[in-house]
Amino acid sequence: MLVQGFLEDSSRRHPEKTALICDGLRFSYRTIDERSNRLAHALIATGVQRGDRVAICLENSAEAAISVFGILKSDATFLMINPTVKTEKLAHILNNCRAVALITHKRKLDSIQDCWRQTPHLRTVYFAGSDGKTPTDADKQFLSLDAVLASEAHSSQTSPVKNVDLDLAALMYTSGSTGVPKGVMLSHQNIVAAAASVTAYLENTPDDIILNVLPLFFGYGLYQLLMTFKCGGTVVLERSFAFPHAVLEKIAQERVTGIPMVPTIAAILLQMDLTKYDFTSLRYLTNAGAGIPVEHVQKLRKLLPRVKIFLMYGQTECIRTSYLCPDEVDRRPNSVGKAMPNCEVFIVDEQGQRLPPGAVGELVVRGANVMLGYWELPGETAKVLRPGPSPAEKVLHSGDLFKMDEEGYLYFVSRRDDIIKVRGQRVGPREIEEVLCRMPGVREAVVVGVPDPILGNAIKAVIRPVIGASLTEQAVRAYCASHLEDVMIPKQIEFRDVLPVTESGKVSRKELKAEL
Repeated sequence: MLVQGFLEDSSRRHPEKTALICDGLRFSYRTIDERSNRLAHALIATGVQRGDRVAICLENSAEAAISVFGILKSDATFLMINPTVKTEKLAHILNNCRAVALITHKRKLDSIQDCWRQTPHLRTVYFAGSDGKTPTDADKQFLSLDAVLASEAHSSQTSPVKNVDLDLAALMYTSGSTGVPKGVMLSHQNIVAAAASVTAYLENTPDDIILNVLPLFFGYGLYQLLMTFKCGGTVVLERSFAFPHAVLEKIAQERVTGIPMVPTIAAILLQMDLTKYDFTSLRYLTNAGAGIPVEHVQKLRKLLPRVKIFLMYGQTECIRTSYLCPDEVDRRPNSVGKAMPNCEVFIVDEQGQRLPPGAVGELVVRGANVMLGYWELPGETAKVLRPGPSPAEKVLHSGDLFKMDEEGYLYFVSRRDDIIKVRGQRVGPREIEEVLCRMPGVREAVVVGVPDPILGNAIKAVIRPVIGASLTEQAVRAYCASHLEDVMIPKQIEFRDVLPVTESGKVSRKELKAEL
């Protein structure tokens, strides 16, 4: 199966059903399918060929959703780019994958016009919206996306498909440890396998209505669209969580059944009076991308006792890996569960030997969800994709440190490059952060290592207090001393109103470390 089959199959089964709700408008499966057909034919007419890369640089919108499927229907590969990206980074990504077309919004054209001179492979720019002046360039063709999608031509005509499921479907650019964007190559098979596994354990059906505030350029956000379309459900697509009250009102208005979260969303929810909102339709909450502090999980369980919480782990390189069954959340709130269906995980030491339960080592992932590799980076690919148990198989060495208990449940310890060595001892920041987040008055906390002439590294905690809370360094150290070993007690403590976040809304430990 190919990824565009998610849309095409649901359109055949439920043509008039609402597939997408966005910006106050409702779009049926038939409408999304027809408009993506029109875009596919337009792309082919402007020279897009099988395997070409086409970039999408749009906010969460119907046009962004349609573009994903239109590109796939043209046998091309799509990549999502943060719409706030600056010209230099945009040009780097477009040149790195030699993208032949870009889909963006007209109001962004002026701010990135310098990009046209830096991208020789880019031939066509499609723009949504009608405000602003359209640039001109002798080497570029600028076309109205609105006009393409409104055209009556090719609305029900699917272009002939040449791709097979081993072909490249998406490039997901991630900065990784170097800060230079790397293109994670995901085949149709990778995406279909992961979507099948995740929708199986979430028990998704056509009755599900998923409220997504996560950006589509973030893999976790993109998969809300893909998985819901696979099941024939409905996506309520919001641009962000900047206005929490308005978003939470949508739960009752649209009878939402599922919401994906990242830790910052959970922290915001817990600052609100959730008794003011109707959650009777809500079936589940999910978390992936970064772990929610145990304290926040426990509070959400008390506030929303009927709602199932799925704690999950994954990476862009393998999409999703494990999940904790909601029945286990109260007993193991700091676990990310066991391997999802059709996926195997194990933990190895630095020599690649499997470790027994309780030992800390690197998590290894095997399954059809594991990426093809990094775009044109064979050296980087070889570091993480290594020979597996079966002949010619490659397994993913995640770079994340985990331990597994006797029953097979996984516990995240740290990113390998986040480990702090203090007085020769290895300290994982996650355990300290969990304790800090249990302290009354703490909203969020990030722990990093900073150079120290005596200790080698000192532990620094940067804390975002609850509004109105009165916290002192002395009180924080005393709290940590009663819950942590001596080596784990922060030597430096800083309070901030705002913590740095990544493009996808997660607290950015890397940015904080660089700043400090």
